[in-house]
Amino acid sequence: MTLALILSLAVLVLLCALALVWSRWPAWLKGLLVVGVTVFYFFADDTAHGLAGWPNADPLPEKFVLLAAVIEEPNKGNPGALYVWVNALENGKPARQPRAYKLPYAKDLHALLDEGMKKVRQGVSQVGTAEPRAGKGGVSWLRPGSDEQRISIRDLPAPQLPEK
Repeated sequence: MTLALILSLAVLVLLCALALVWSRWPAWLKGLLVVGVTVFYFFADDTAHGLAGWPNADPLPEKFVLLAAVIEEPNKGNPGALYVWVNALENGKPARQPRAYKLPYAKDLHALLDEGMKKVRQGVSQVGTAEPRAGKGGVSWLRPGSDEQRISIRDLPAPQLPEK
């Protein structure tokens, strides 16, 4: 699928190059074409990473089941990251497919995920919740760190079976 996407982008770039060279469009329209293709490239690149299975930088779902976690601790040239593989809970039921997420490194979240993974290895399923942190009002993309979440993980409750 990614090969088809790459070939599609190559054809689009070729068509745009032909339009720039051979058309009698005014210069402002050619400039608009160049800007449009450039913006589309970055959008397509971001989408292609999502298709290829790269971890998603979006916020975690509100409720999820923790499946796995990989911790990349910060060092001299690397700010570190927390990679989690979760299955979202929708209406109390797991989603059809799990998803990988990349979270910024935080020491307290590192400890929380480490403890959760120990319990997962022991066979105790872990359920988590992610709530947005309350912050100042205004346009969120202007404030760094406004997309942070408060994440908590606990044991999955034992299923309640009906009486016979």
